[in-house]
Amino acid sequence: MQTIAELAPAERHRLIATGFGEHVGAVTNWDAPTPVDGWVARDIVTHLVEWSRAFLRAGDLELADDPSIRTDPVAAWAAHRAEIQGLLDGPGADDEFTHPYAGTHRLGDAIDRFYTTDIFMHTWDLATARGADSGLDPDFAAHVVDGMSGIEEILRSSGQYGPAVSVPADSDPVTRLVGFIGRDPKWTGRTGS
Repeated sequence: MQTIAELAPAERHRLIATGFGEHVGAVTNWDAPTPVDGWVARDIVTHLVEWSRAFLRAGDLELADDPSIRTDPVAAWAAHRAEIQGLLDGPGADDEFTHPYAGTHRLGDAIDRFYTTDIFMHTWDLATARGADSGLDPDFAAHVVDGMSGIEEILRSSGQYGPAVSVPADSDPVTRLVGFIGRDPKWTGRTGS
């Protein structure tokens, strides 16, 4: 059986986006605080949908109208996930995609590298806001944090990541990843979602 890191971009997105979608479907309080400072549960879905669509449009990719996250985050996530999956499953996944800041990649690789990994990391945020286990694969978490560690200075200077939260050296890979991206693995500020 292949590990998540060994999957093709379309299959990796299908698996990770479906896992995130399970947490989306279980949210009962969209205004519940999250481990991301100043964000509530709805903001996590909003972020993933809006930034990824803006990213793809910046590379001149045409997308459907943005789904309405404010009125129905569950339906919005389902529609967005299906559209991105369609791009990855379609013949255009091998086409060249050029983003003004991220450079040129195969479309499938660009989605995988910049977006699918973000879904994976934000799954922890949404699950934690609900008081649930994220279910994140520890091997893939290790793969992600090890890959990001090599470009830490670039990531931190981008403003997209806060300072790392120190965790014990023998922490499991998910805890290491959470600390690396600036989350407190012991965060318990939820009010129930």
